[in-house]
Amino acid sequence: MINAFKKMLNKWFRNIFRKKKHVKIGLYGPPNGGKTTLANRICEDWLGESMGSVSSVAHETREIQIKEEVHIKSKGKELTFNLVDTPGIATRIDYEDFLKAGMKEKEAKKRAKEATKGVIDAIKWLDDMDVVIVVLDSTVDPYTQVNITIIGNLEARKIPVLVVANKIDLKKSNLKKIQAAFPQYNVVGISAKYGNNMEDFYEALFEVAG
Repeated sequence: MINAFKKMLNKWFRNIFRKKKHVKIGLYGPPNGGKTTLANRICEDWLGESMGSVSSVAHETREIQIKEEVHIKSKGKELTFNLVDTPGIATRIDYEDFLKAGMKEKEAKKRAKEATKGVIDAIKWLDDMDVVIVVLDSTVDPYTQVNITIIGNLEARKIPVLVVANKIDLKKSNLKKIQAAFPQYNVVGISAKYGNNMEDFYEALFEVAG
């Protein structure tokens, strides 16, 4: 009777842990690396819908965006997670940069204020992340203060990381430079815009989130 009760209790505990909350996967990185483009690609691949708007002007995404219950499959494996797209991390946000992009002063100041709040929110949300995908523009030098700040925060929190070198479709793309900058992490080269190497990306995601 006692053994039967123990078996029942063990089964109950196993079921509780099996039904744990969905994994939260956050997209982080500097502005214009392609975070929202990748978020849209993932959502279009598996949900048939996009997640957010993109722009060539920095800080298009200024609020946390969440897509719940994204269910992906790769080589017989399945993973369900909540995808969190975060504003681009920047150490300096100046409304004058938006003026140069053609915005009027009032709009530029509003965007700078919202972008600053977005960066603060993104850092706060790190504590809720189970896995972080760091999205970098592979045509840009990875040795920046912003990237060092992001990686430092992730290492301090011991959060599993996958580094994505985006925009490999462009001639200036340098995947090896990204890999050399972050040898402690798996680096996958993709083009979120055109869907290049997405299968490699999903396989790598299973490795880090599984």
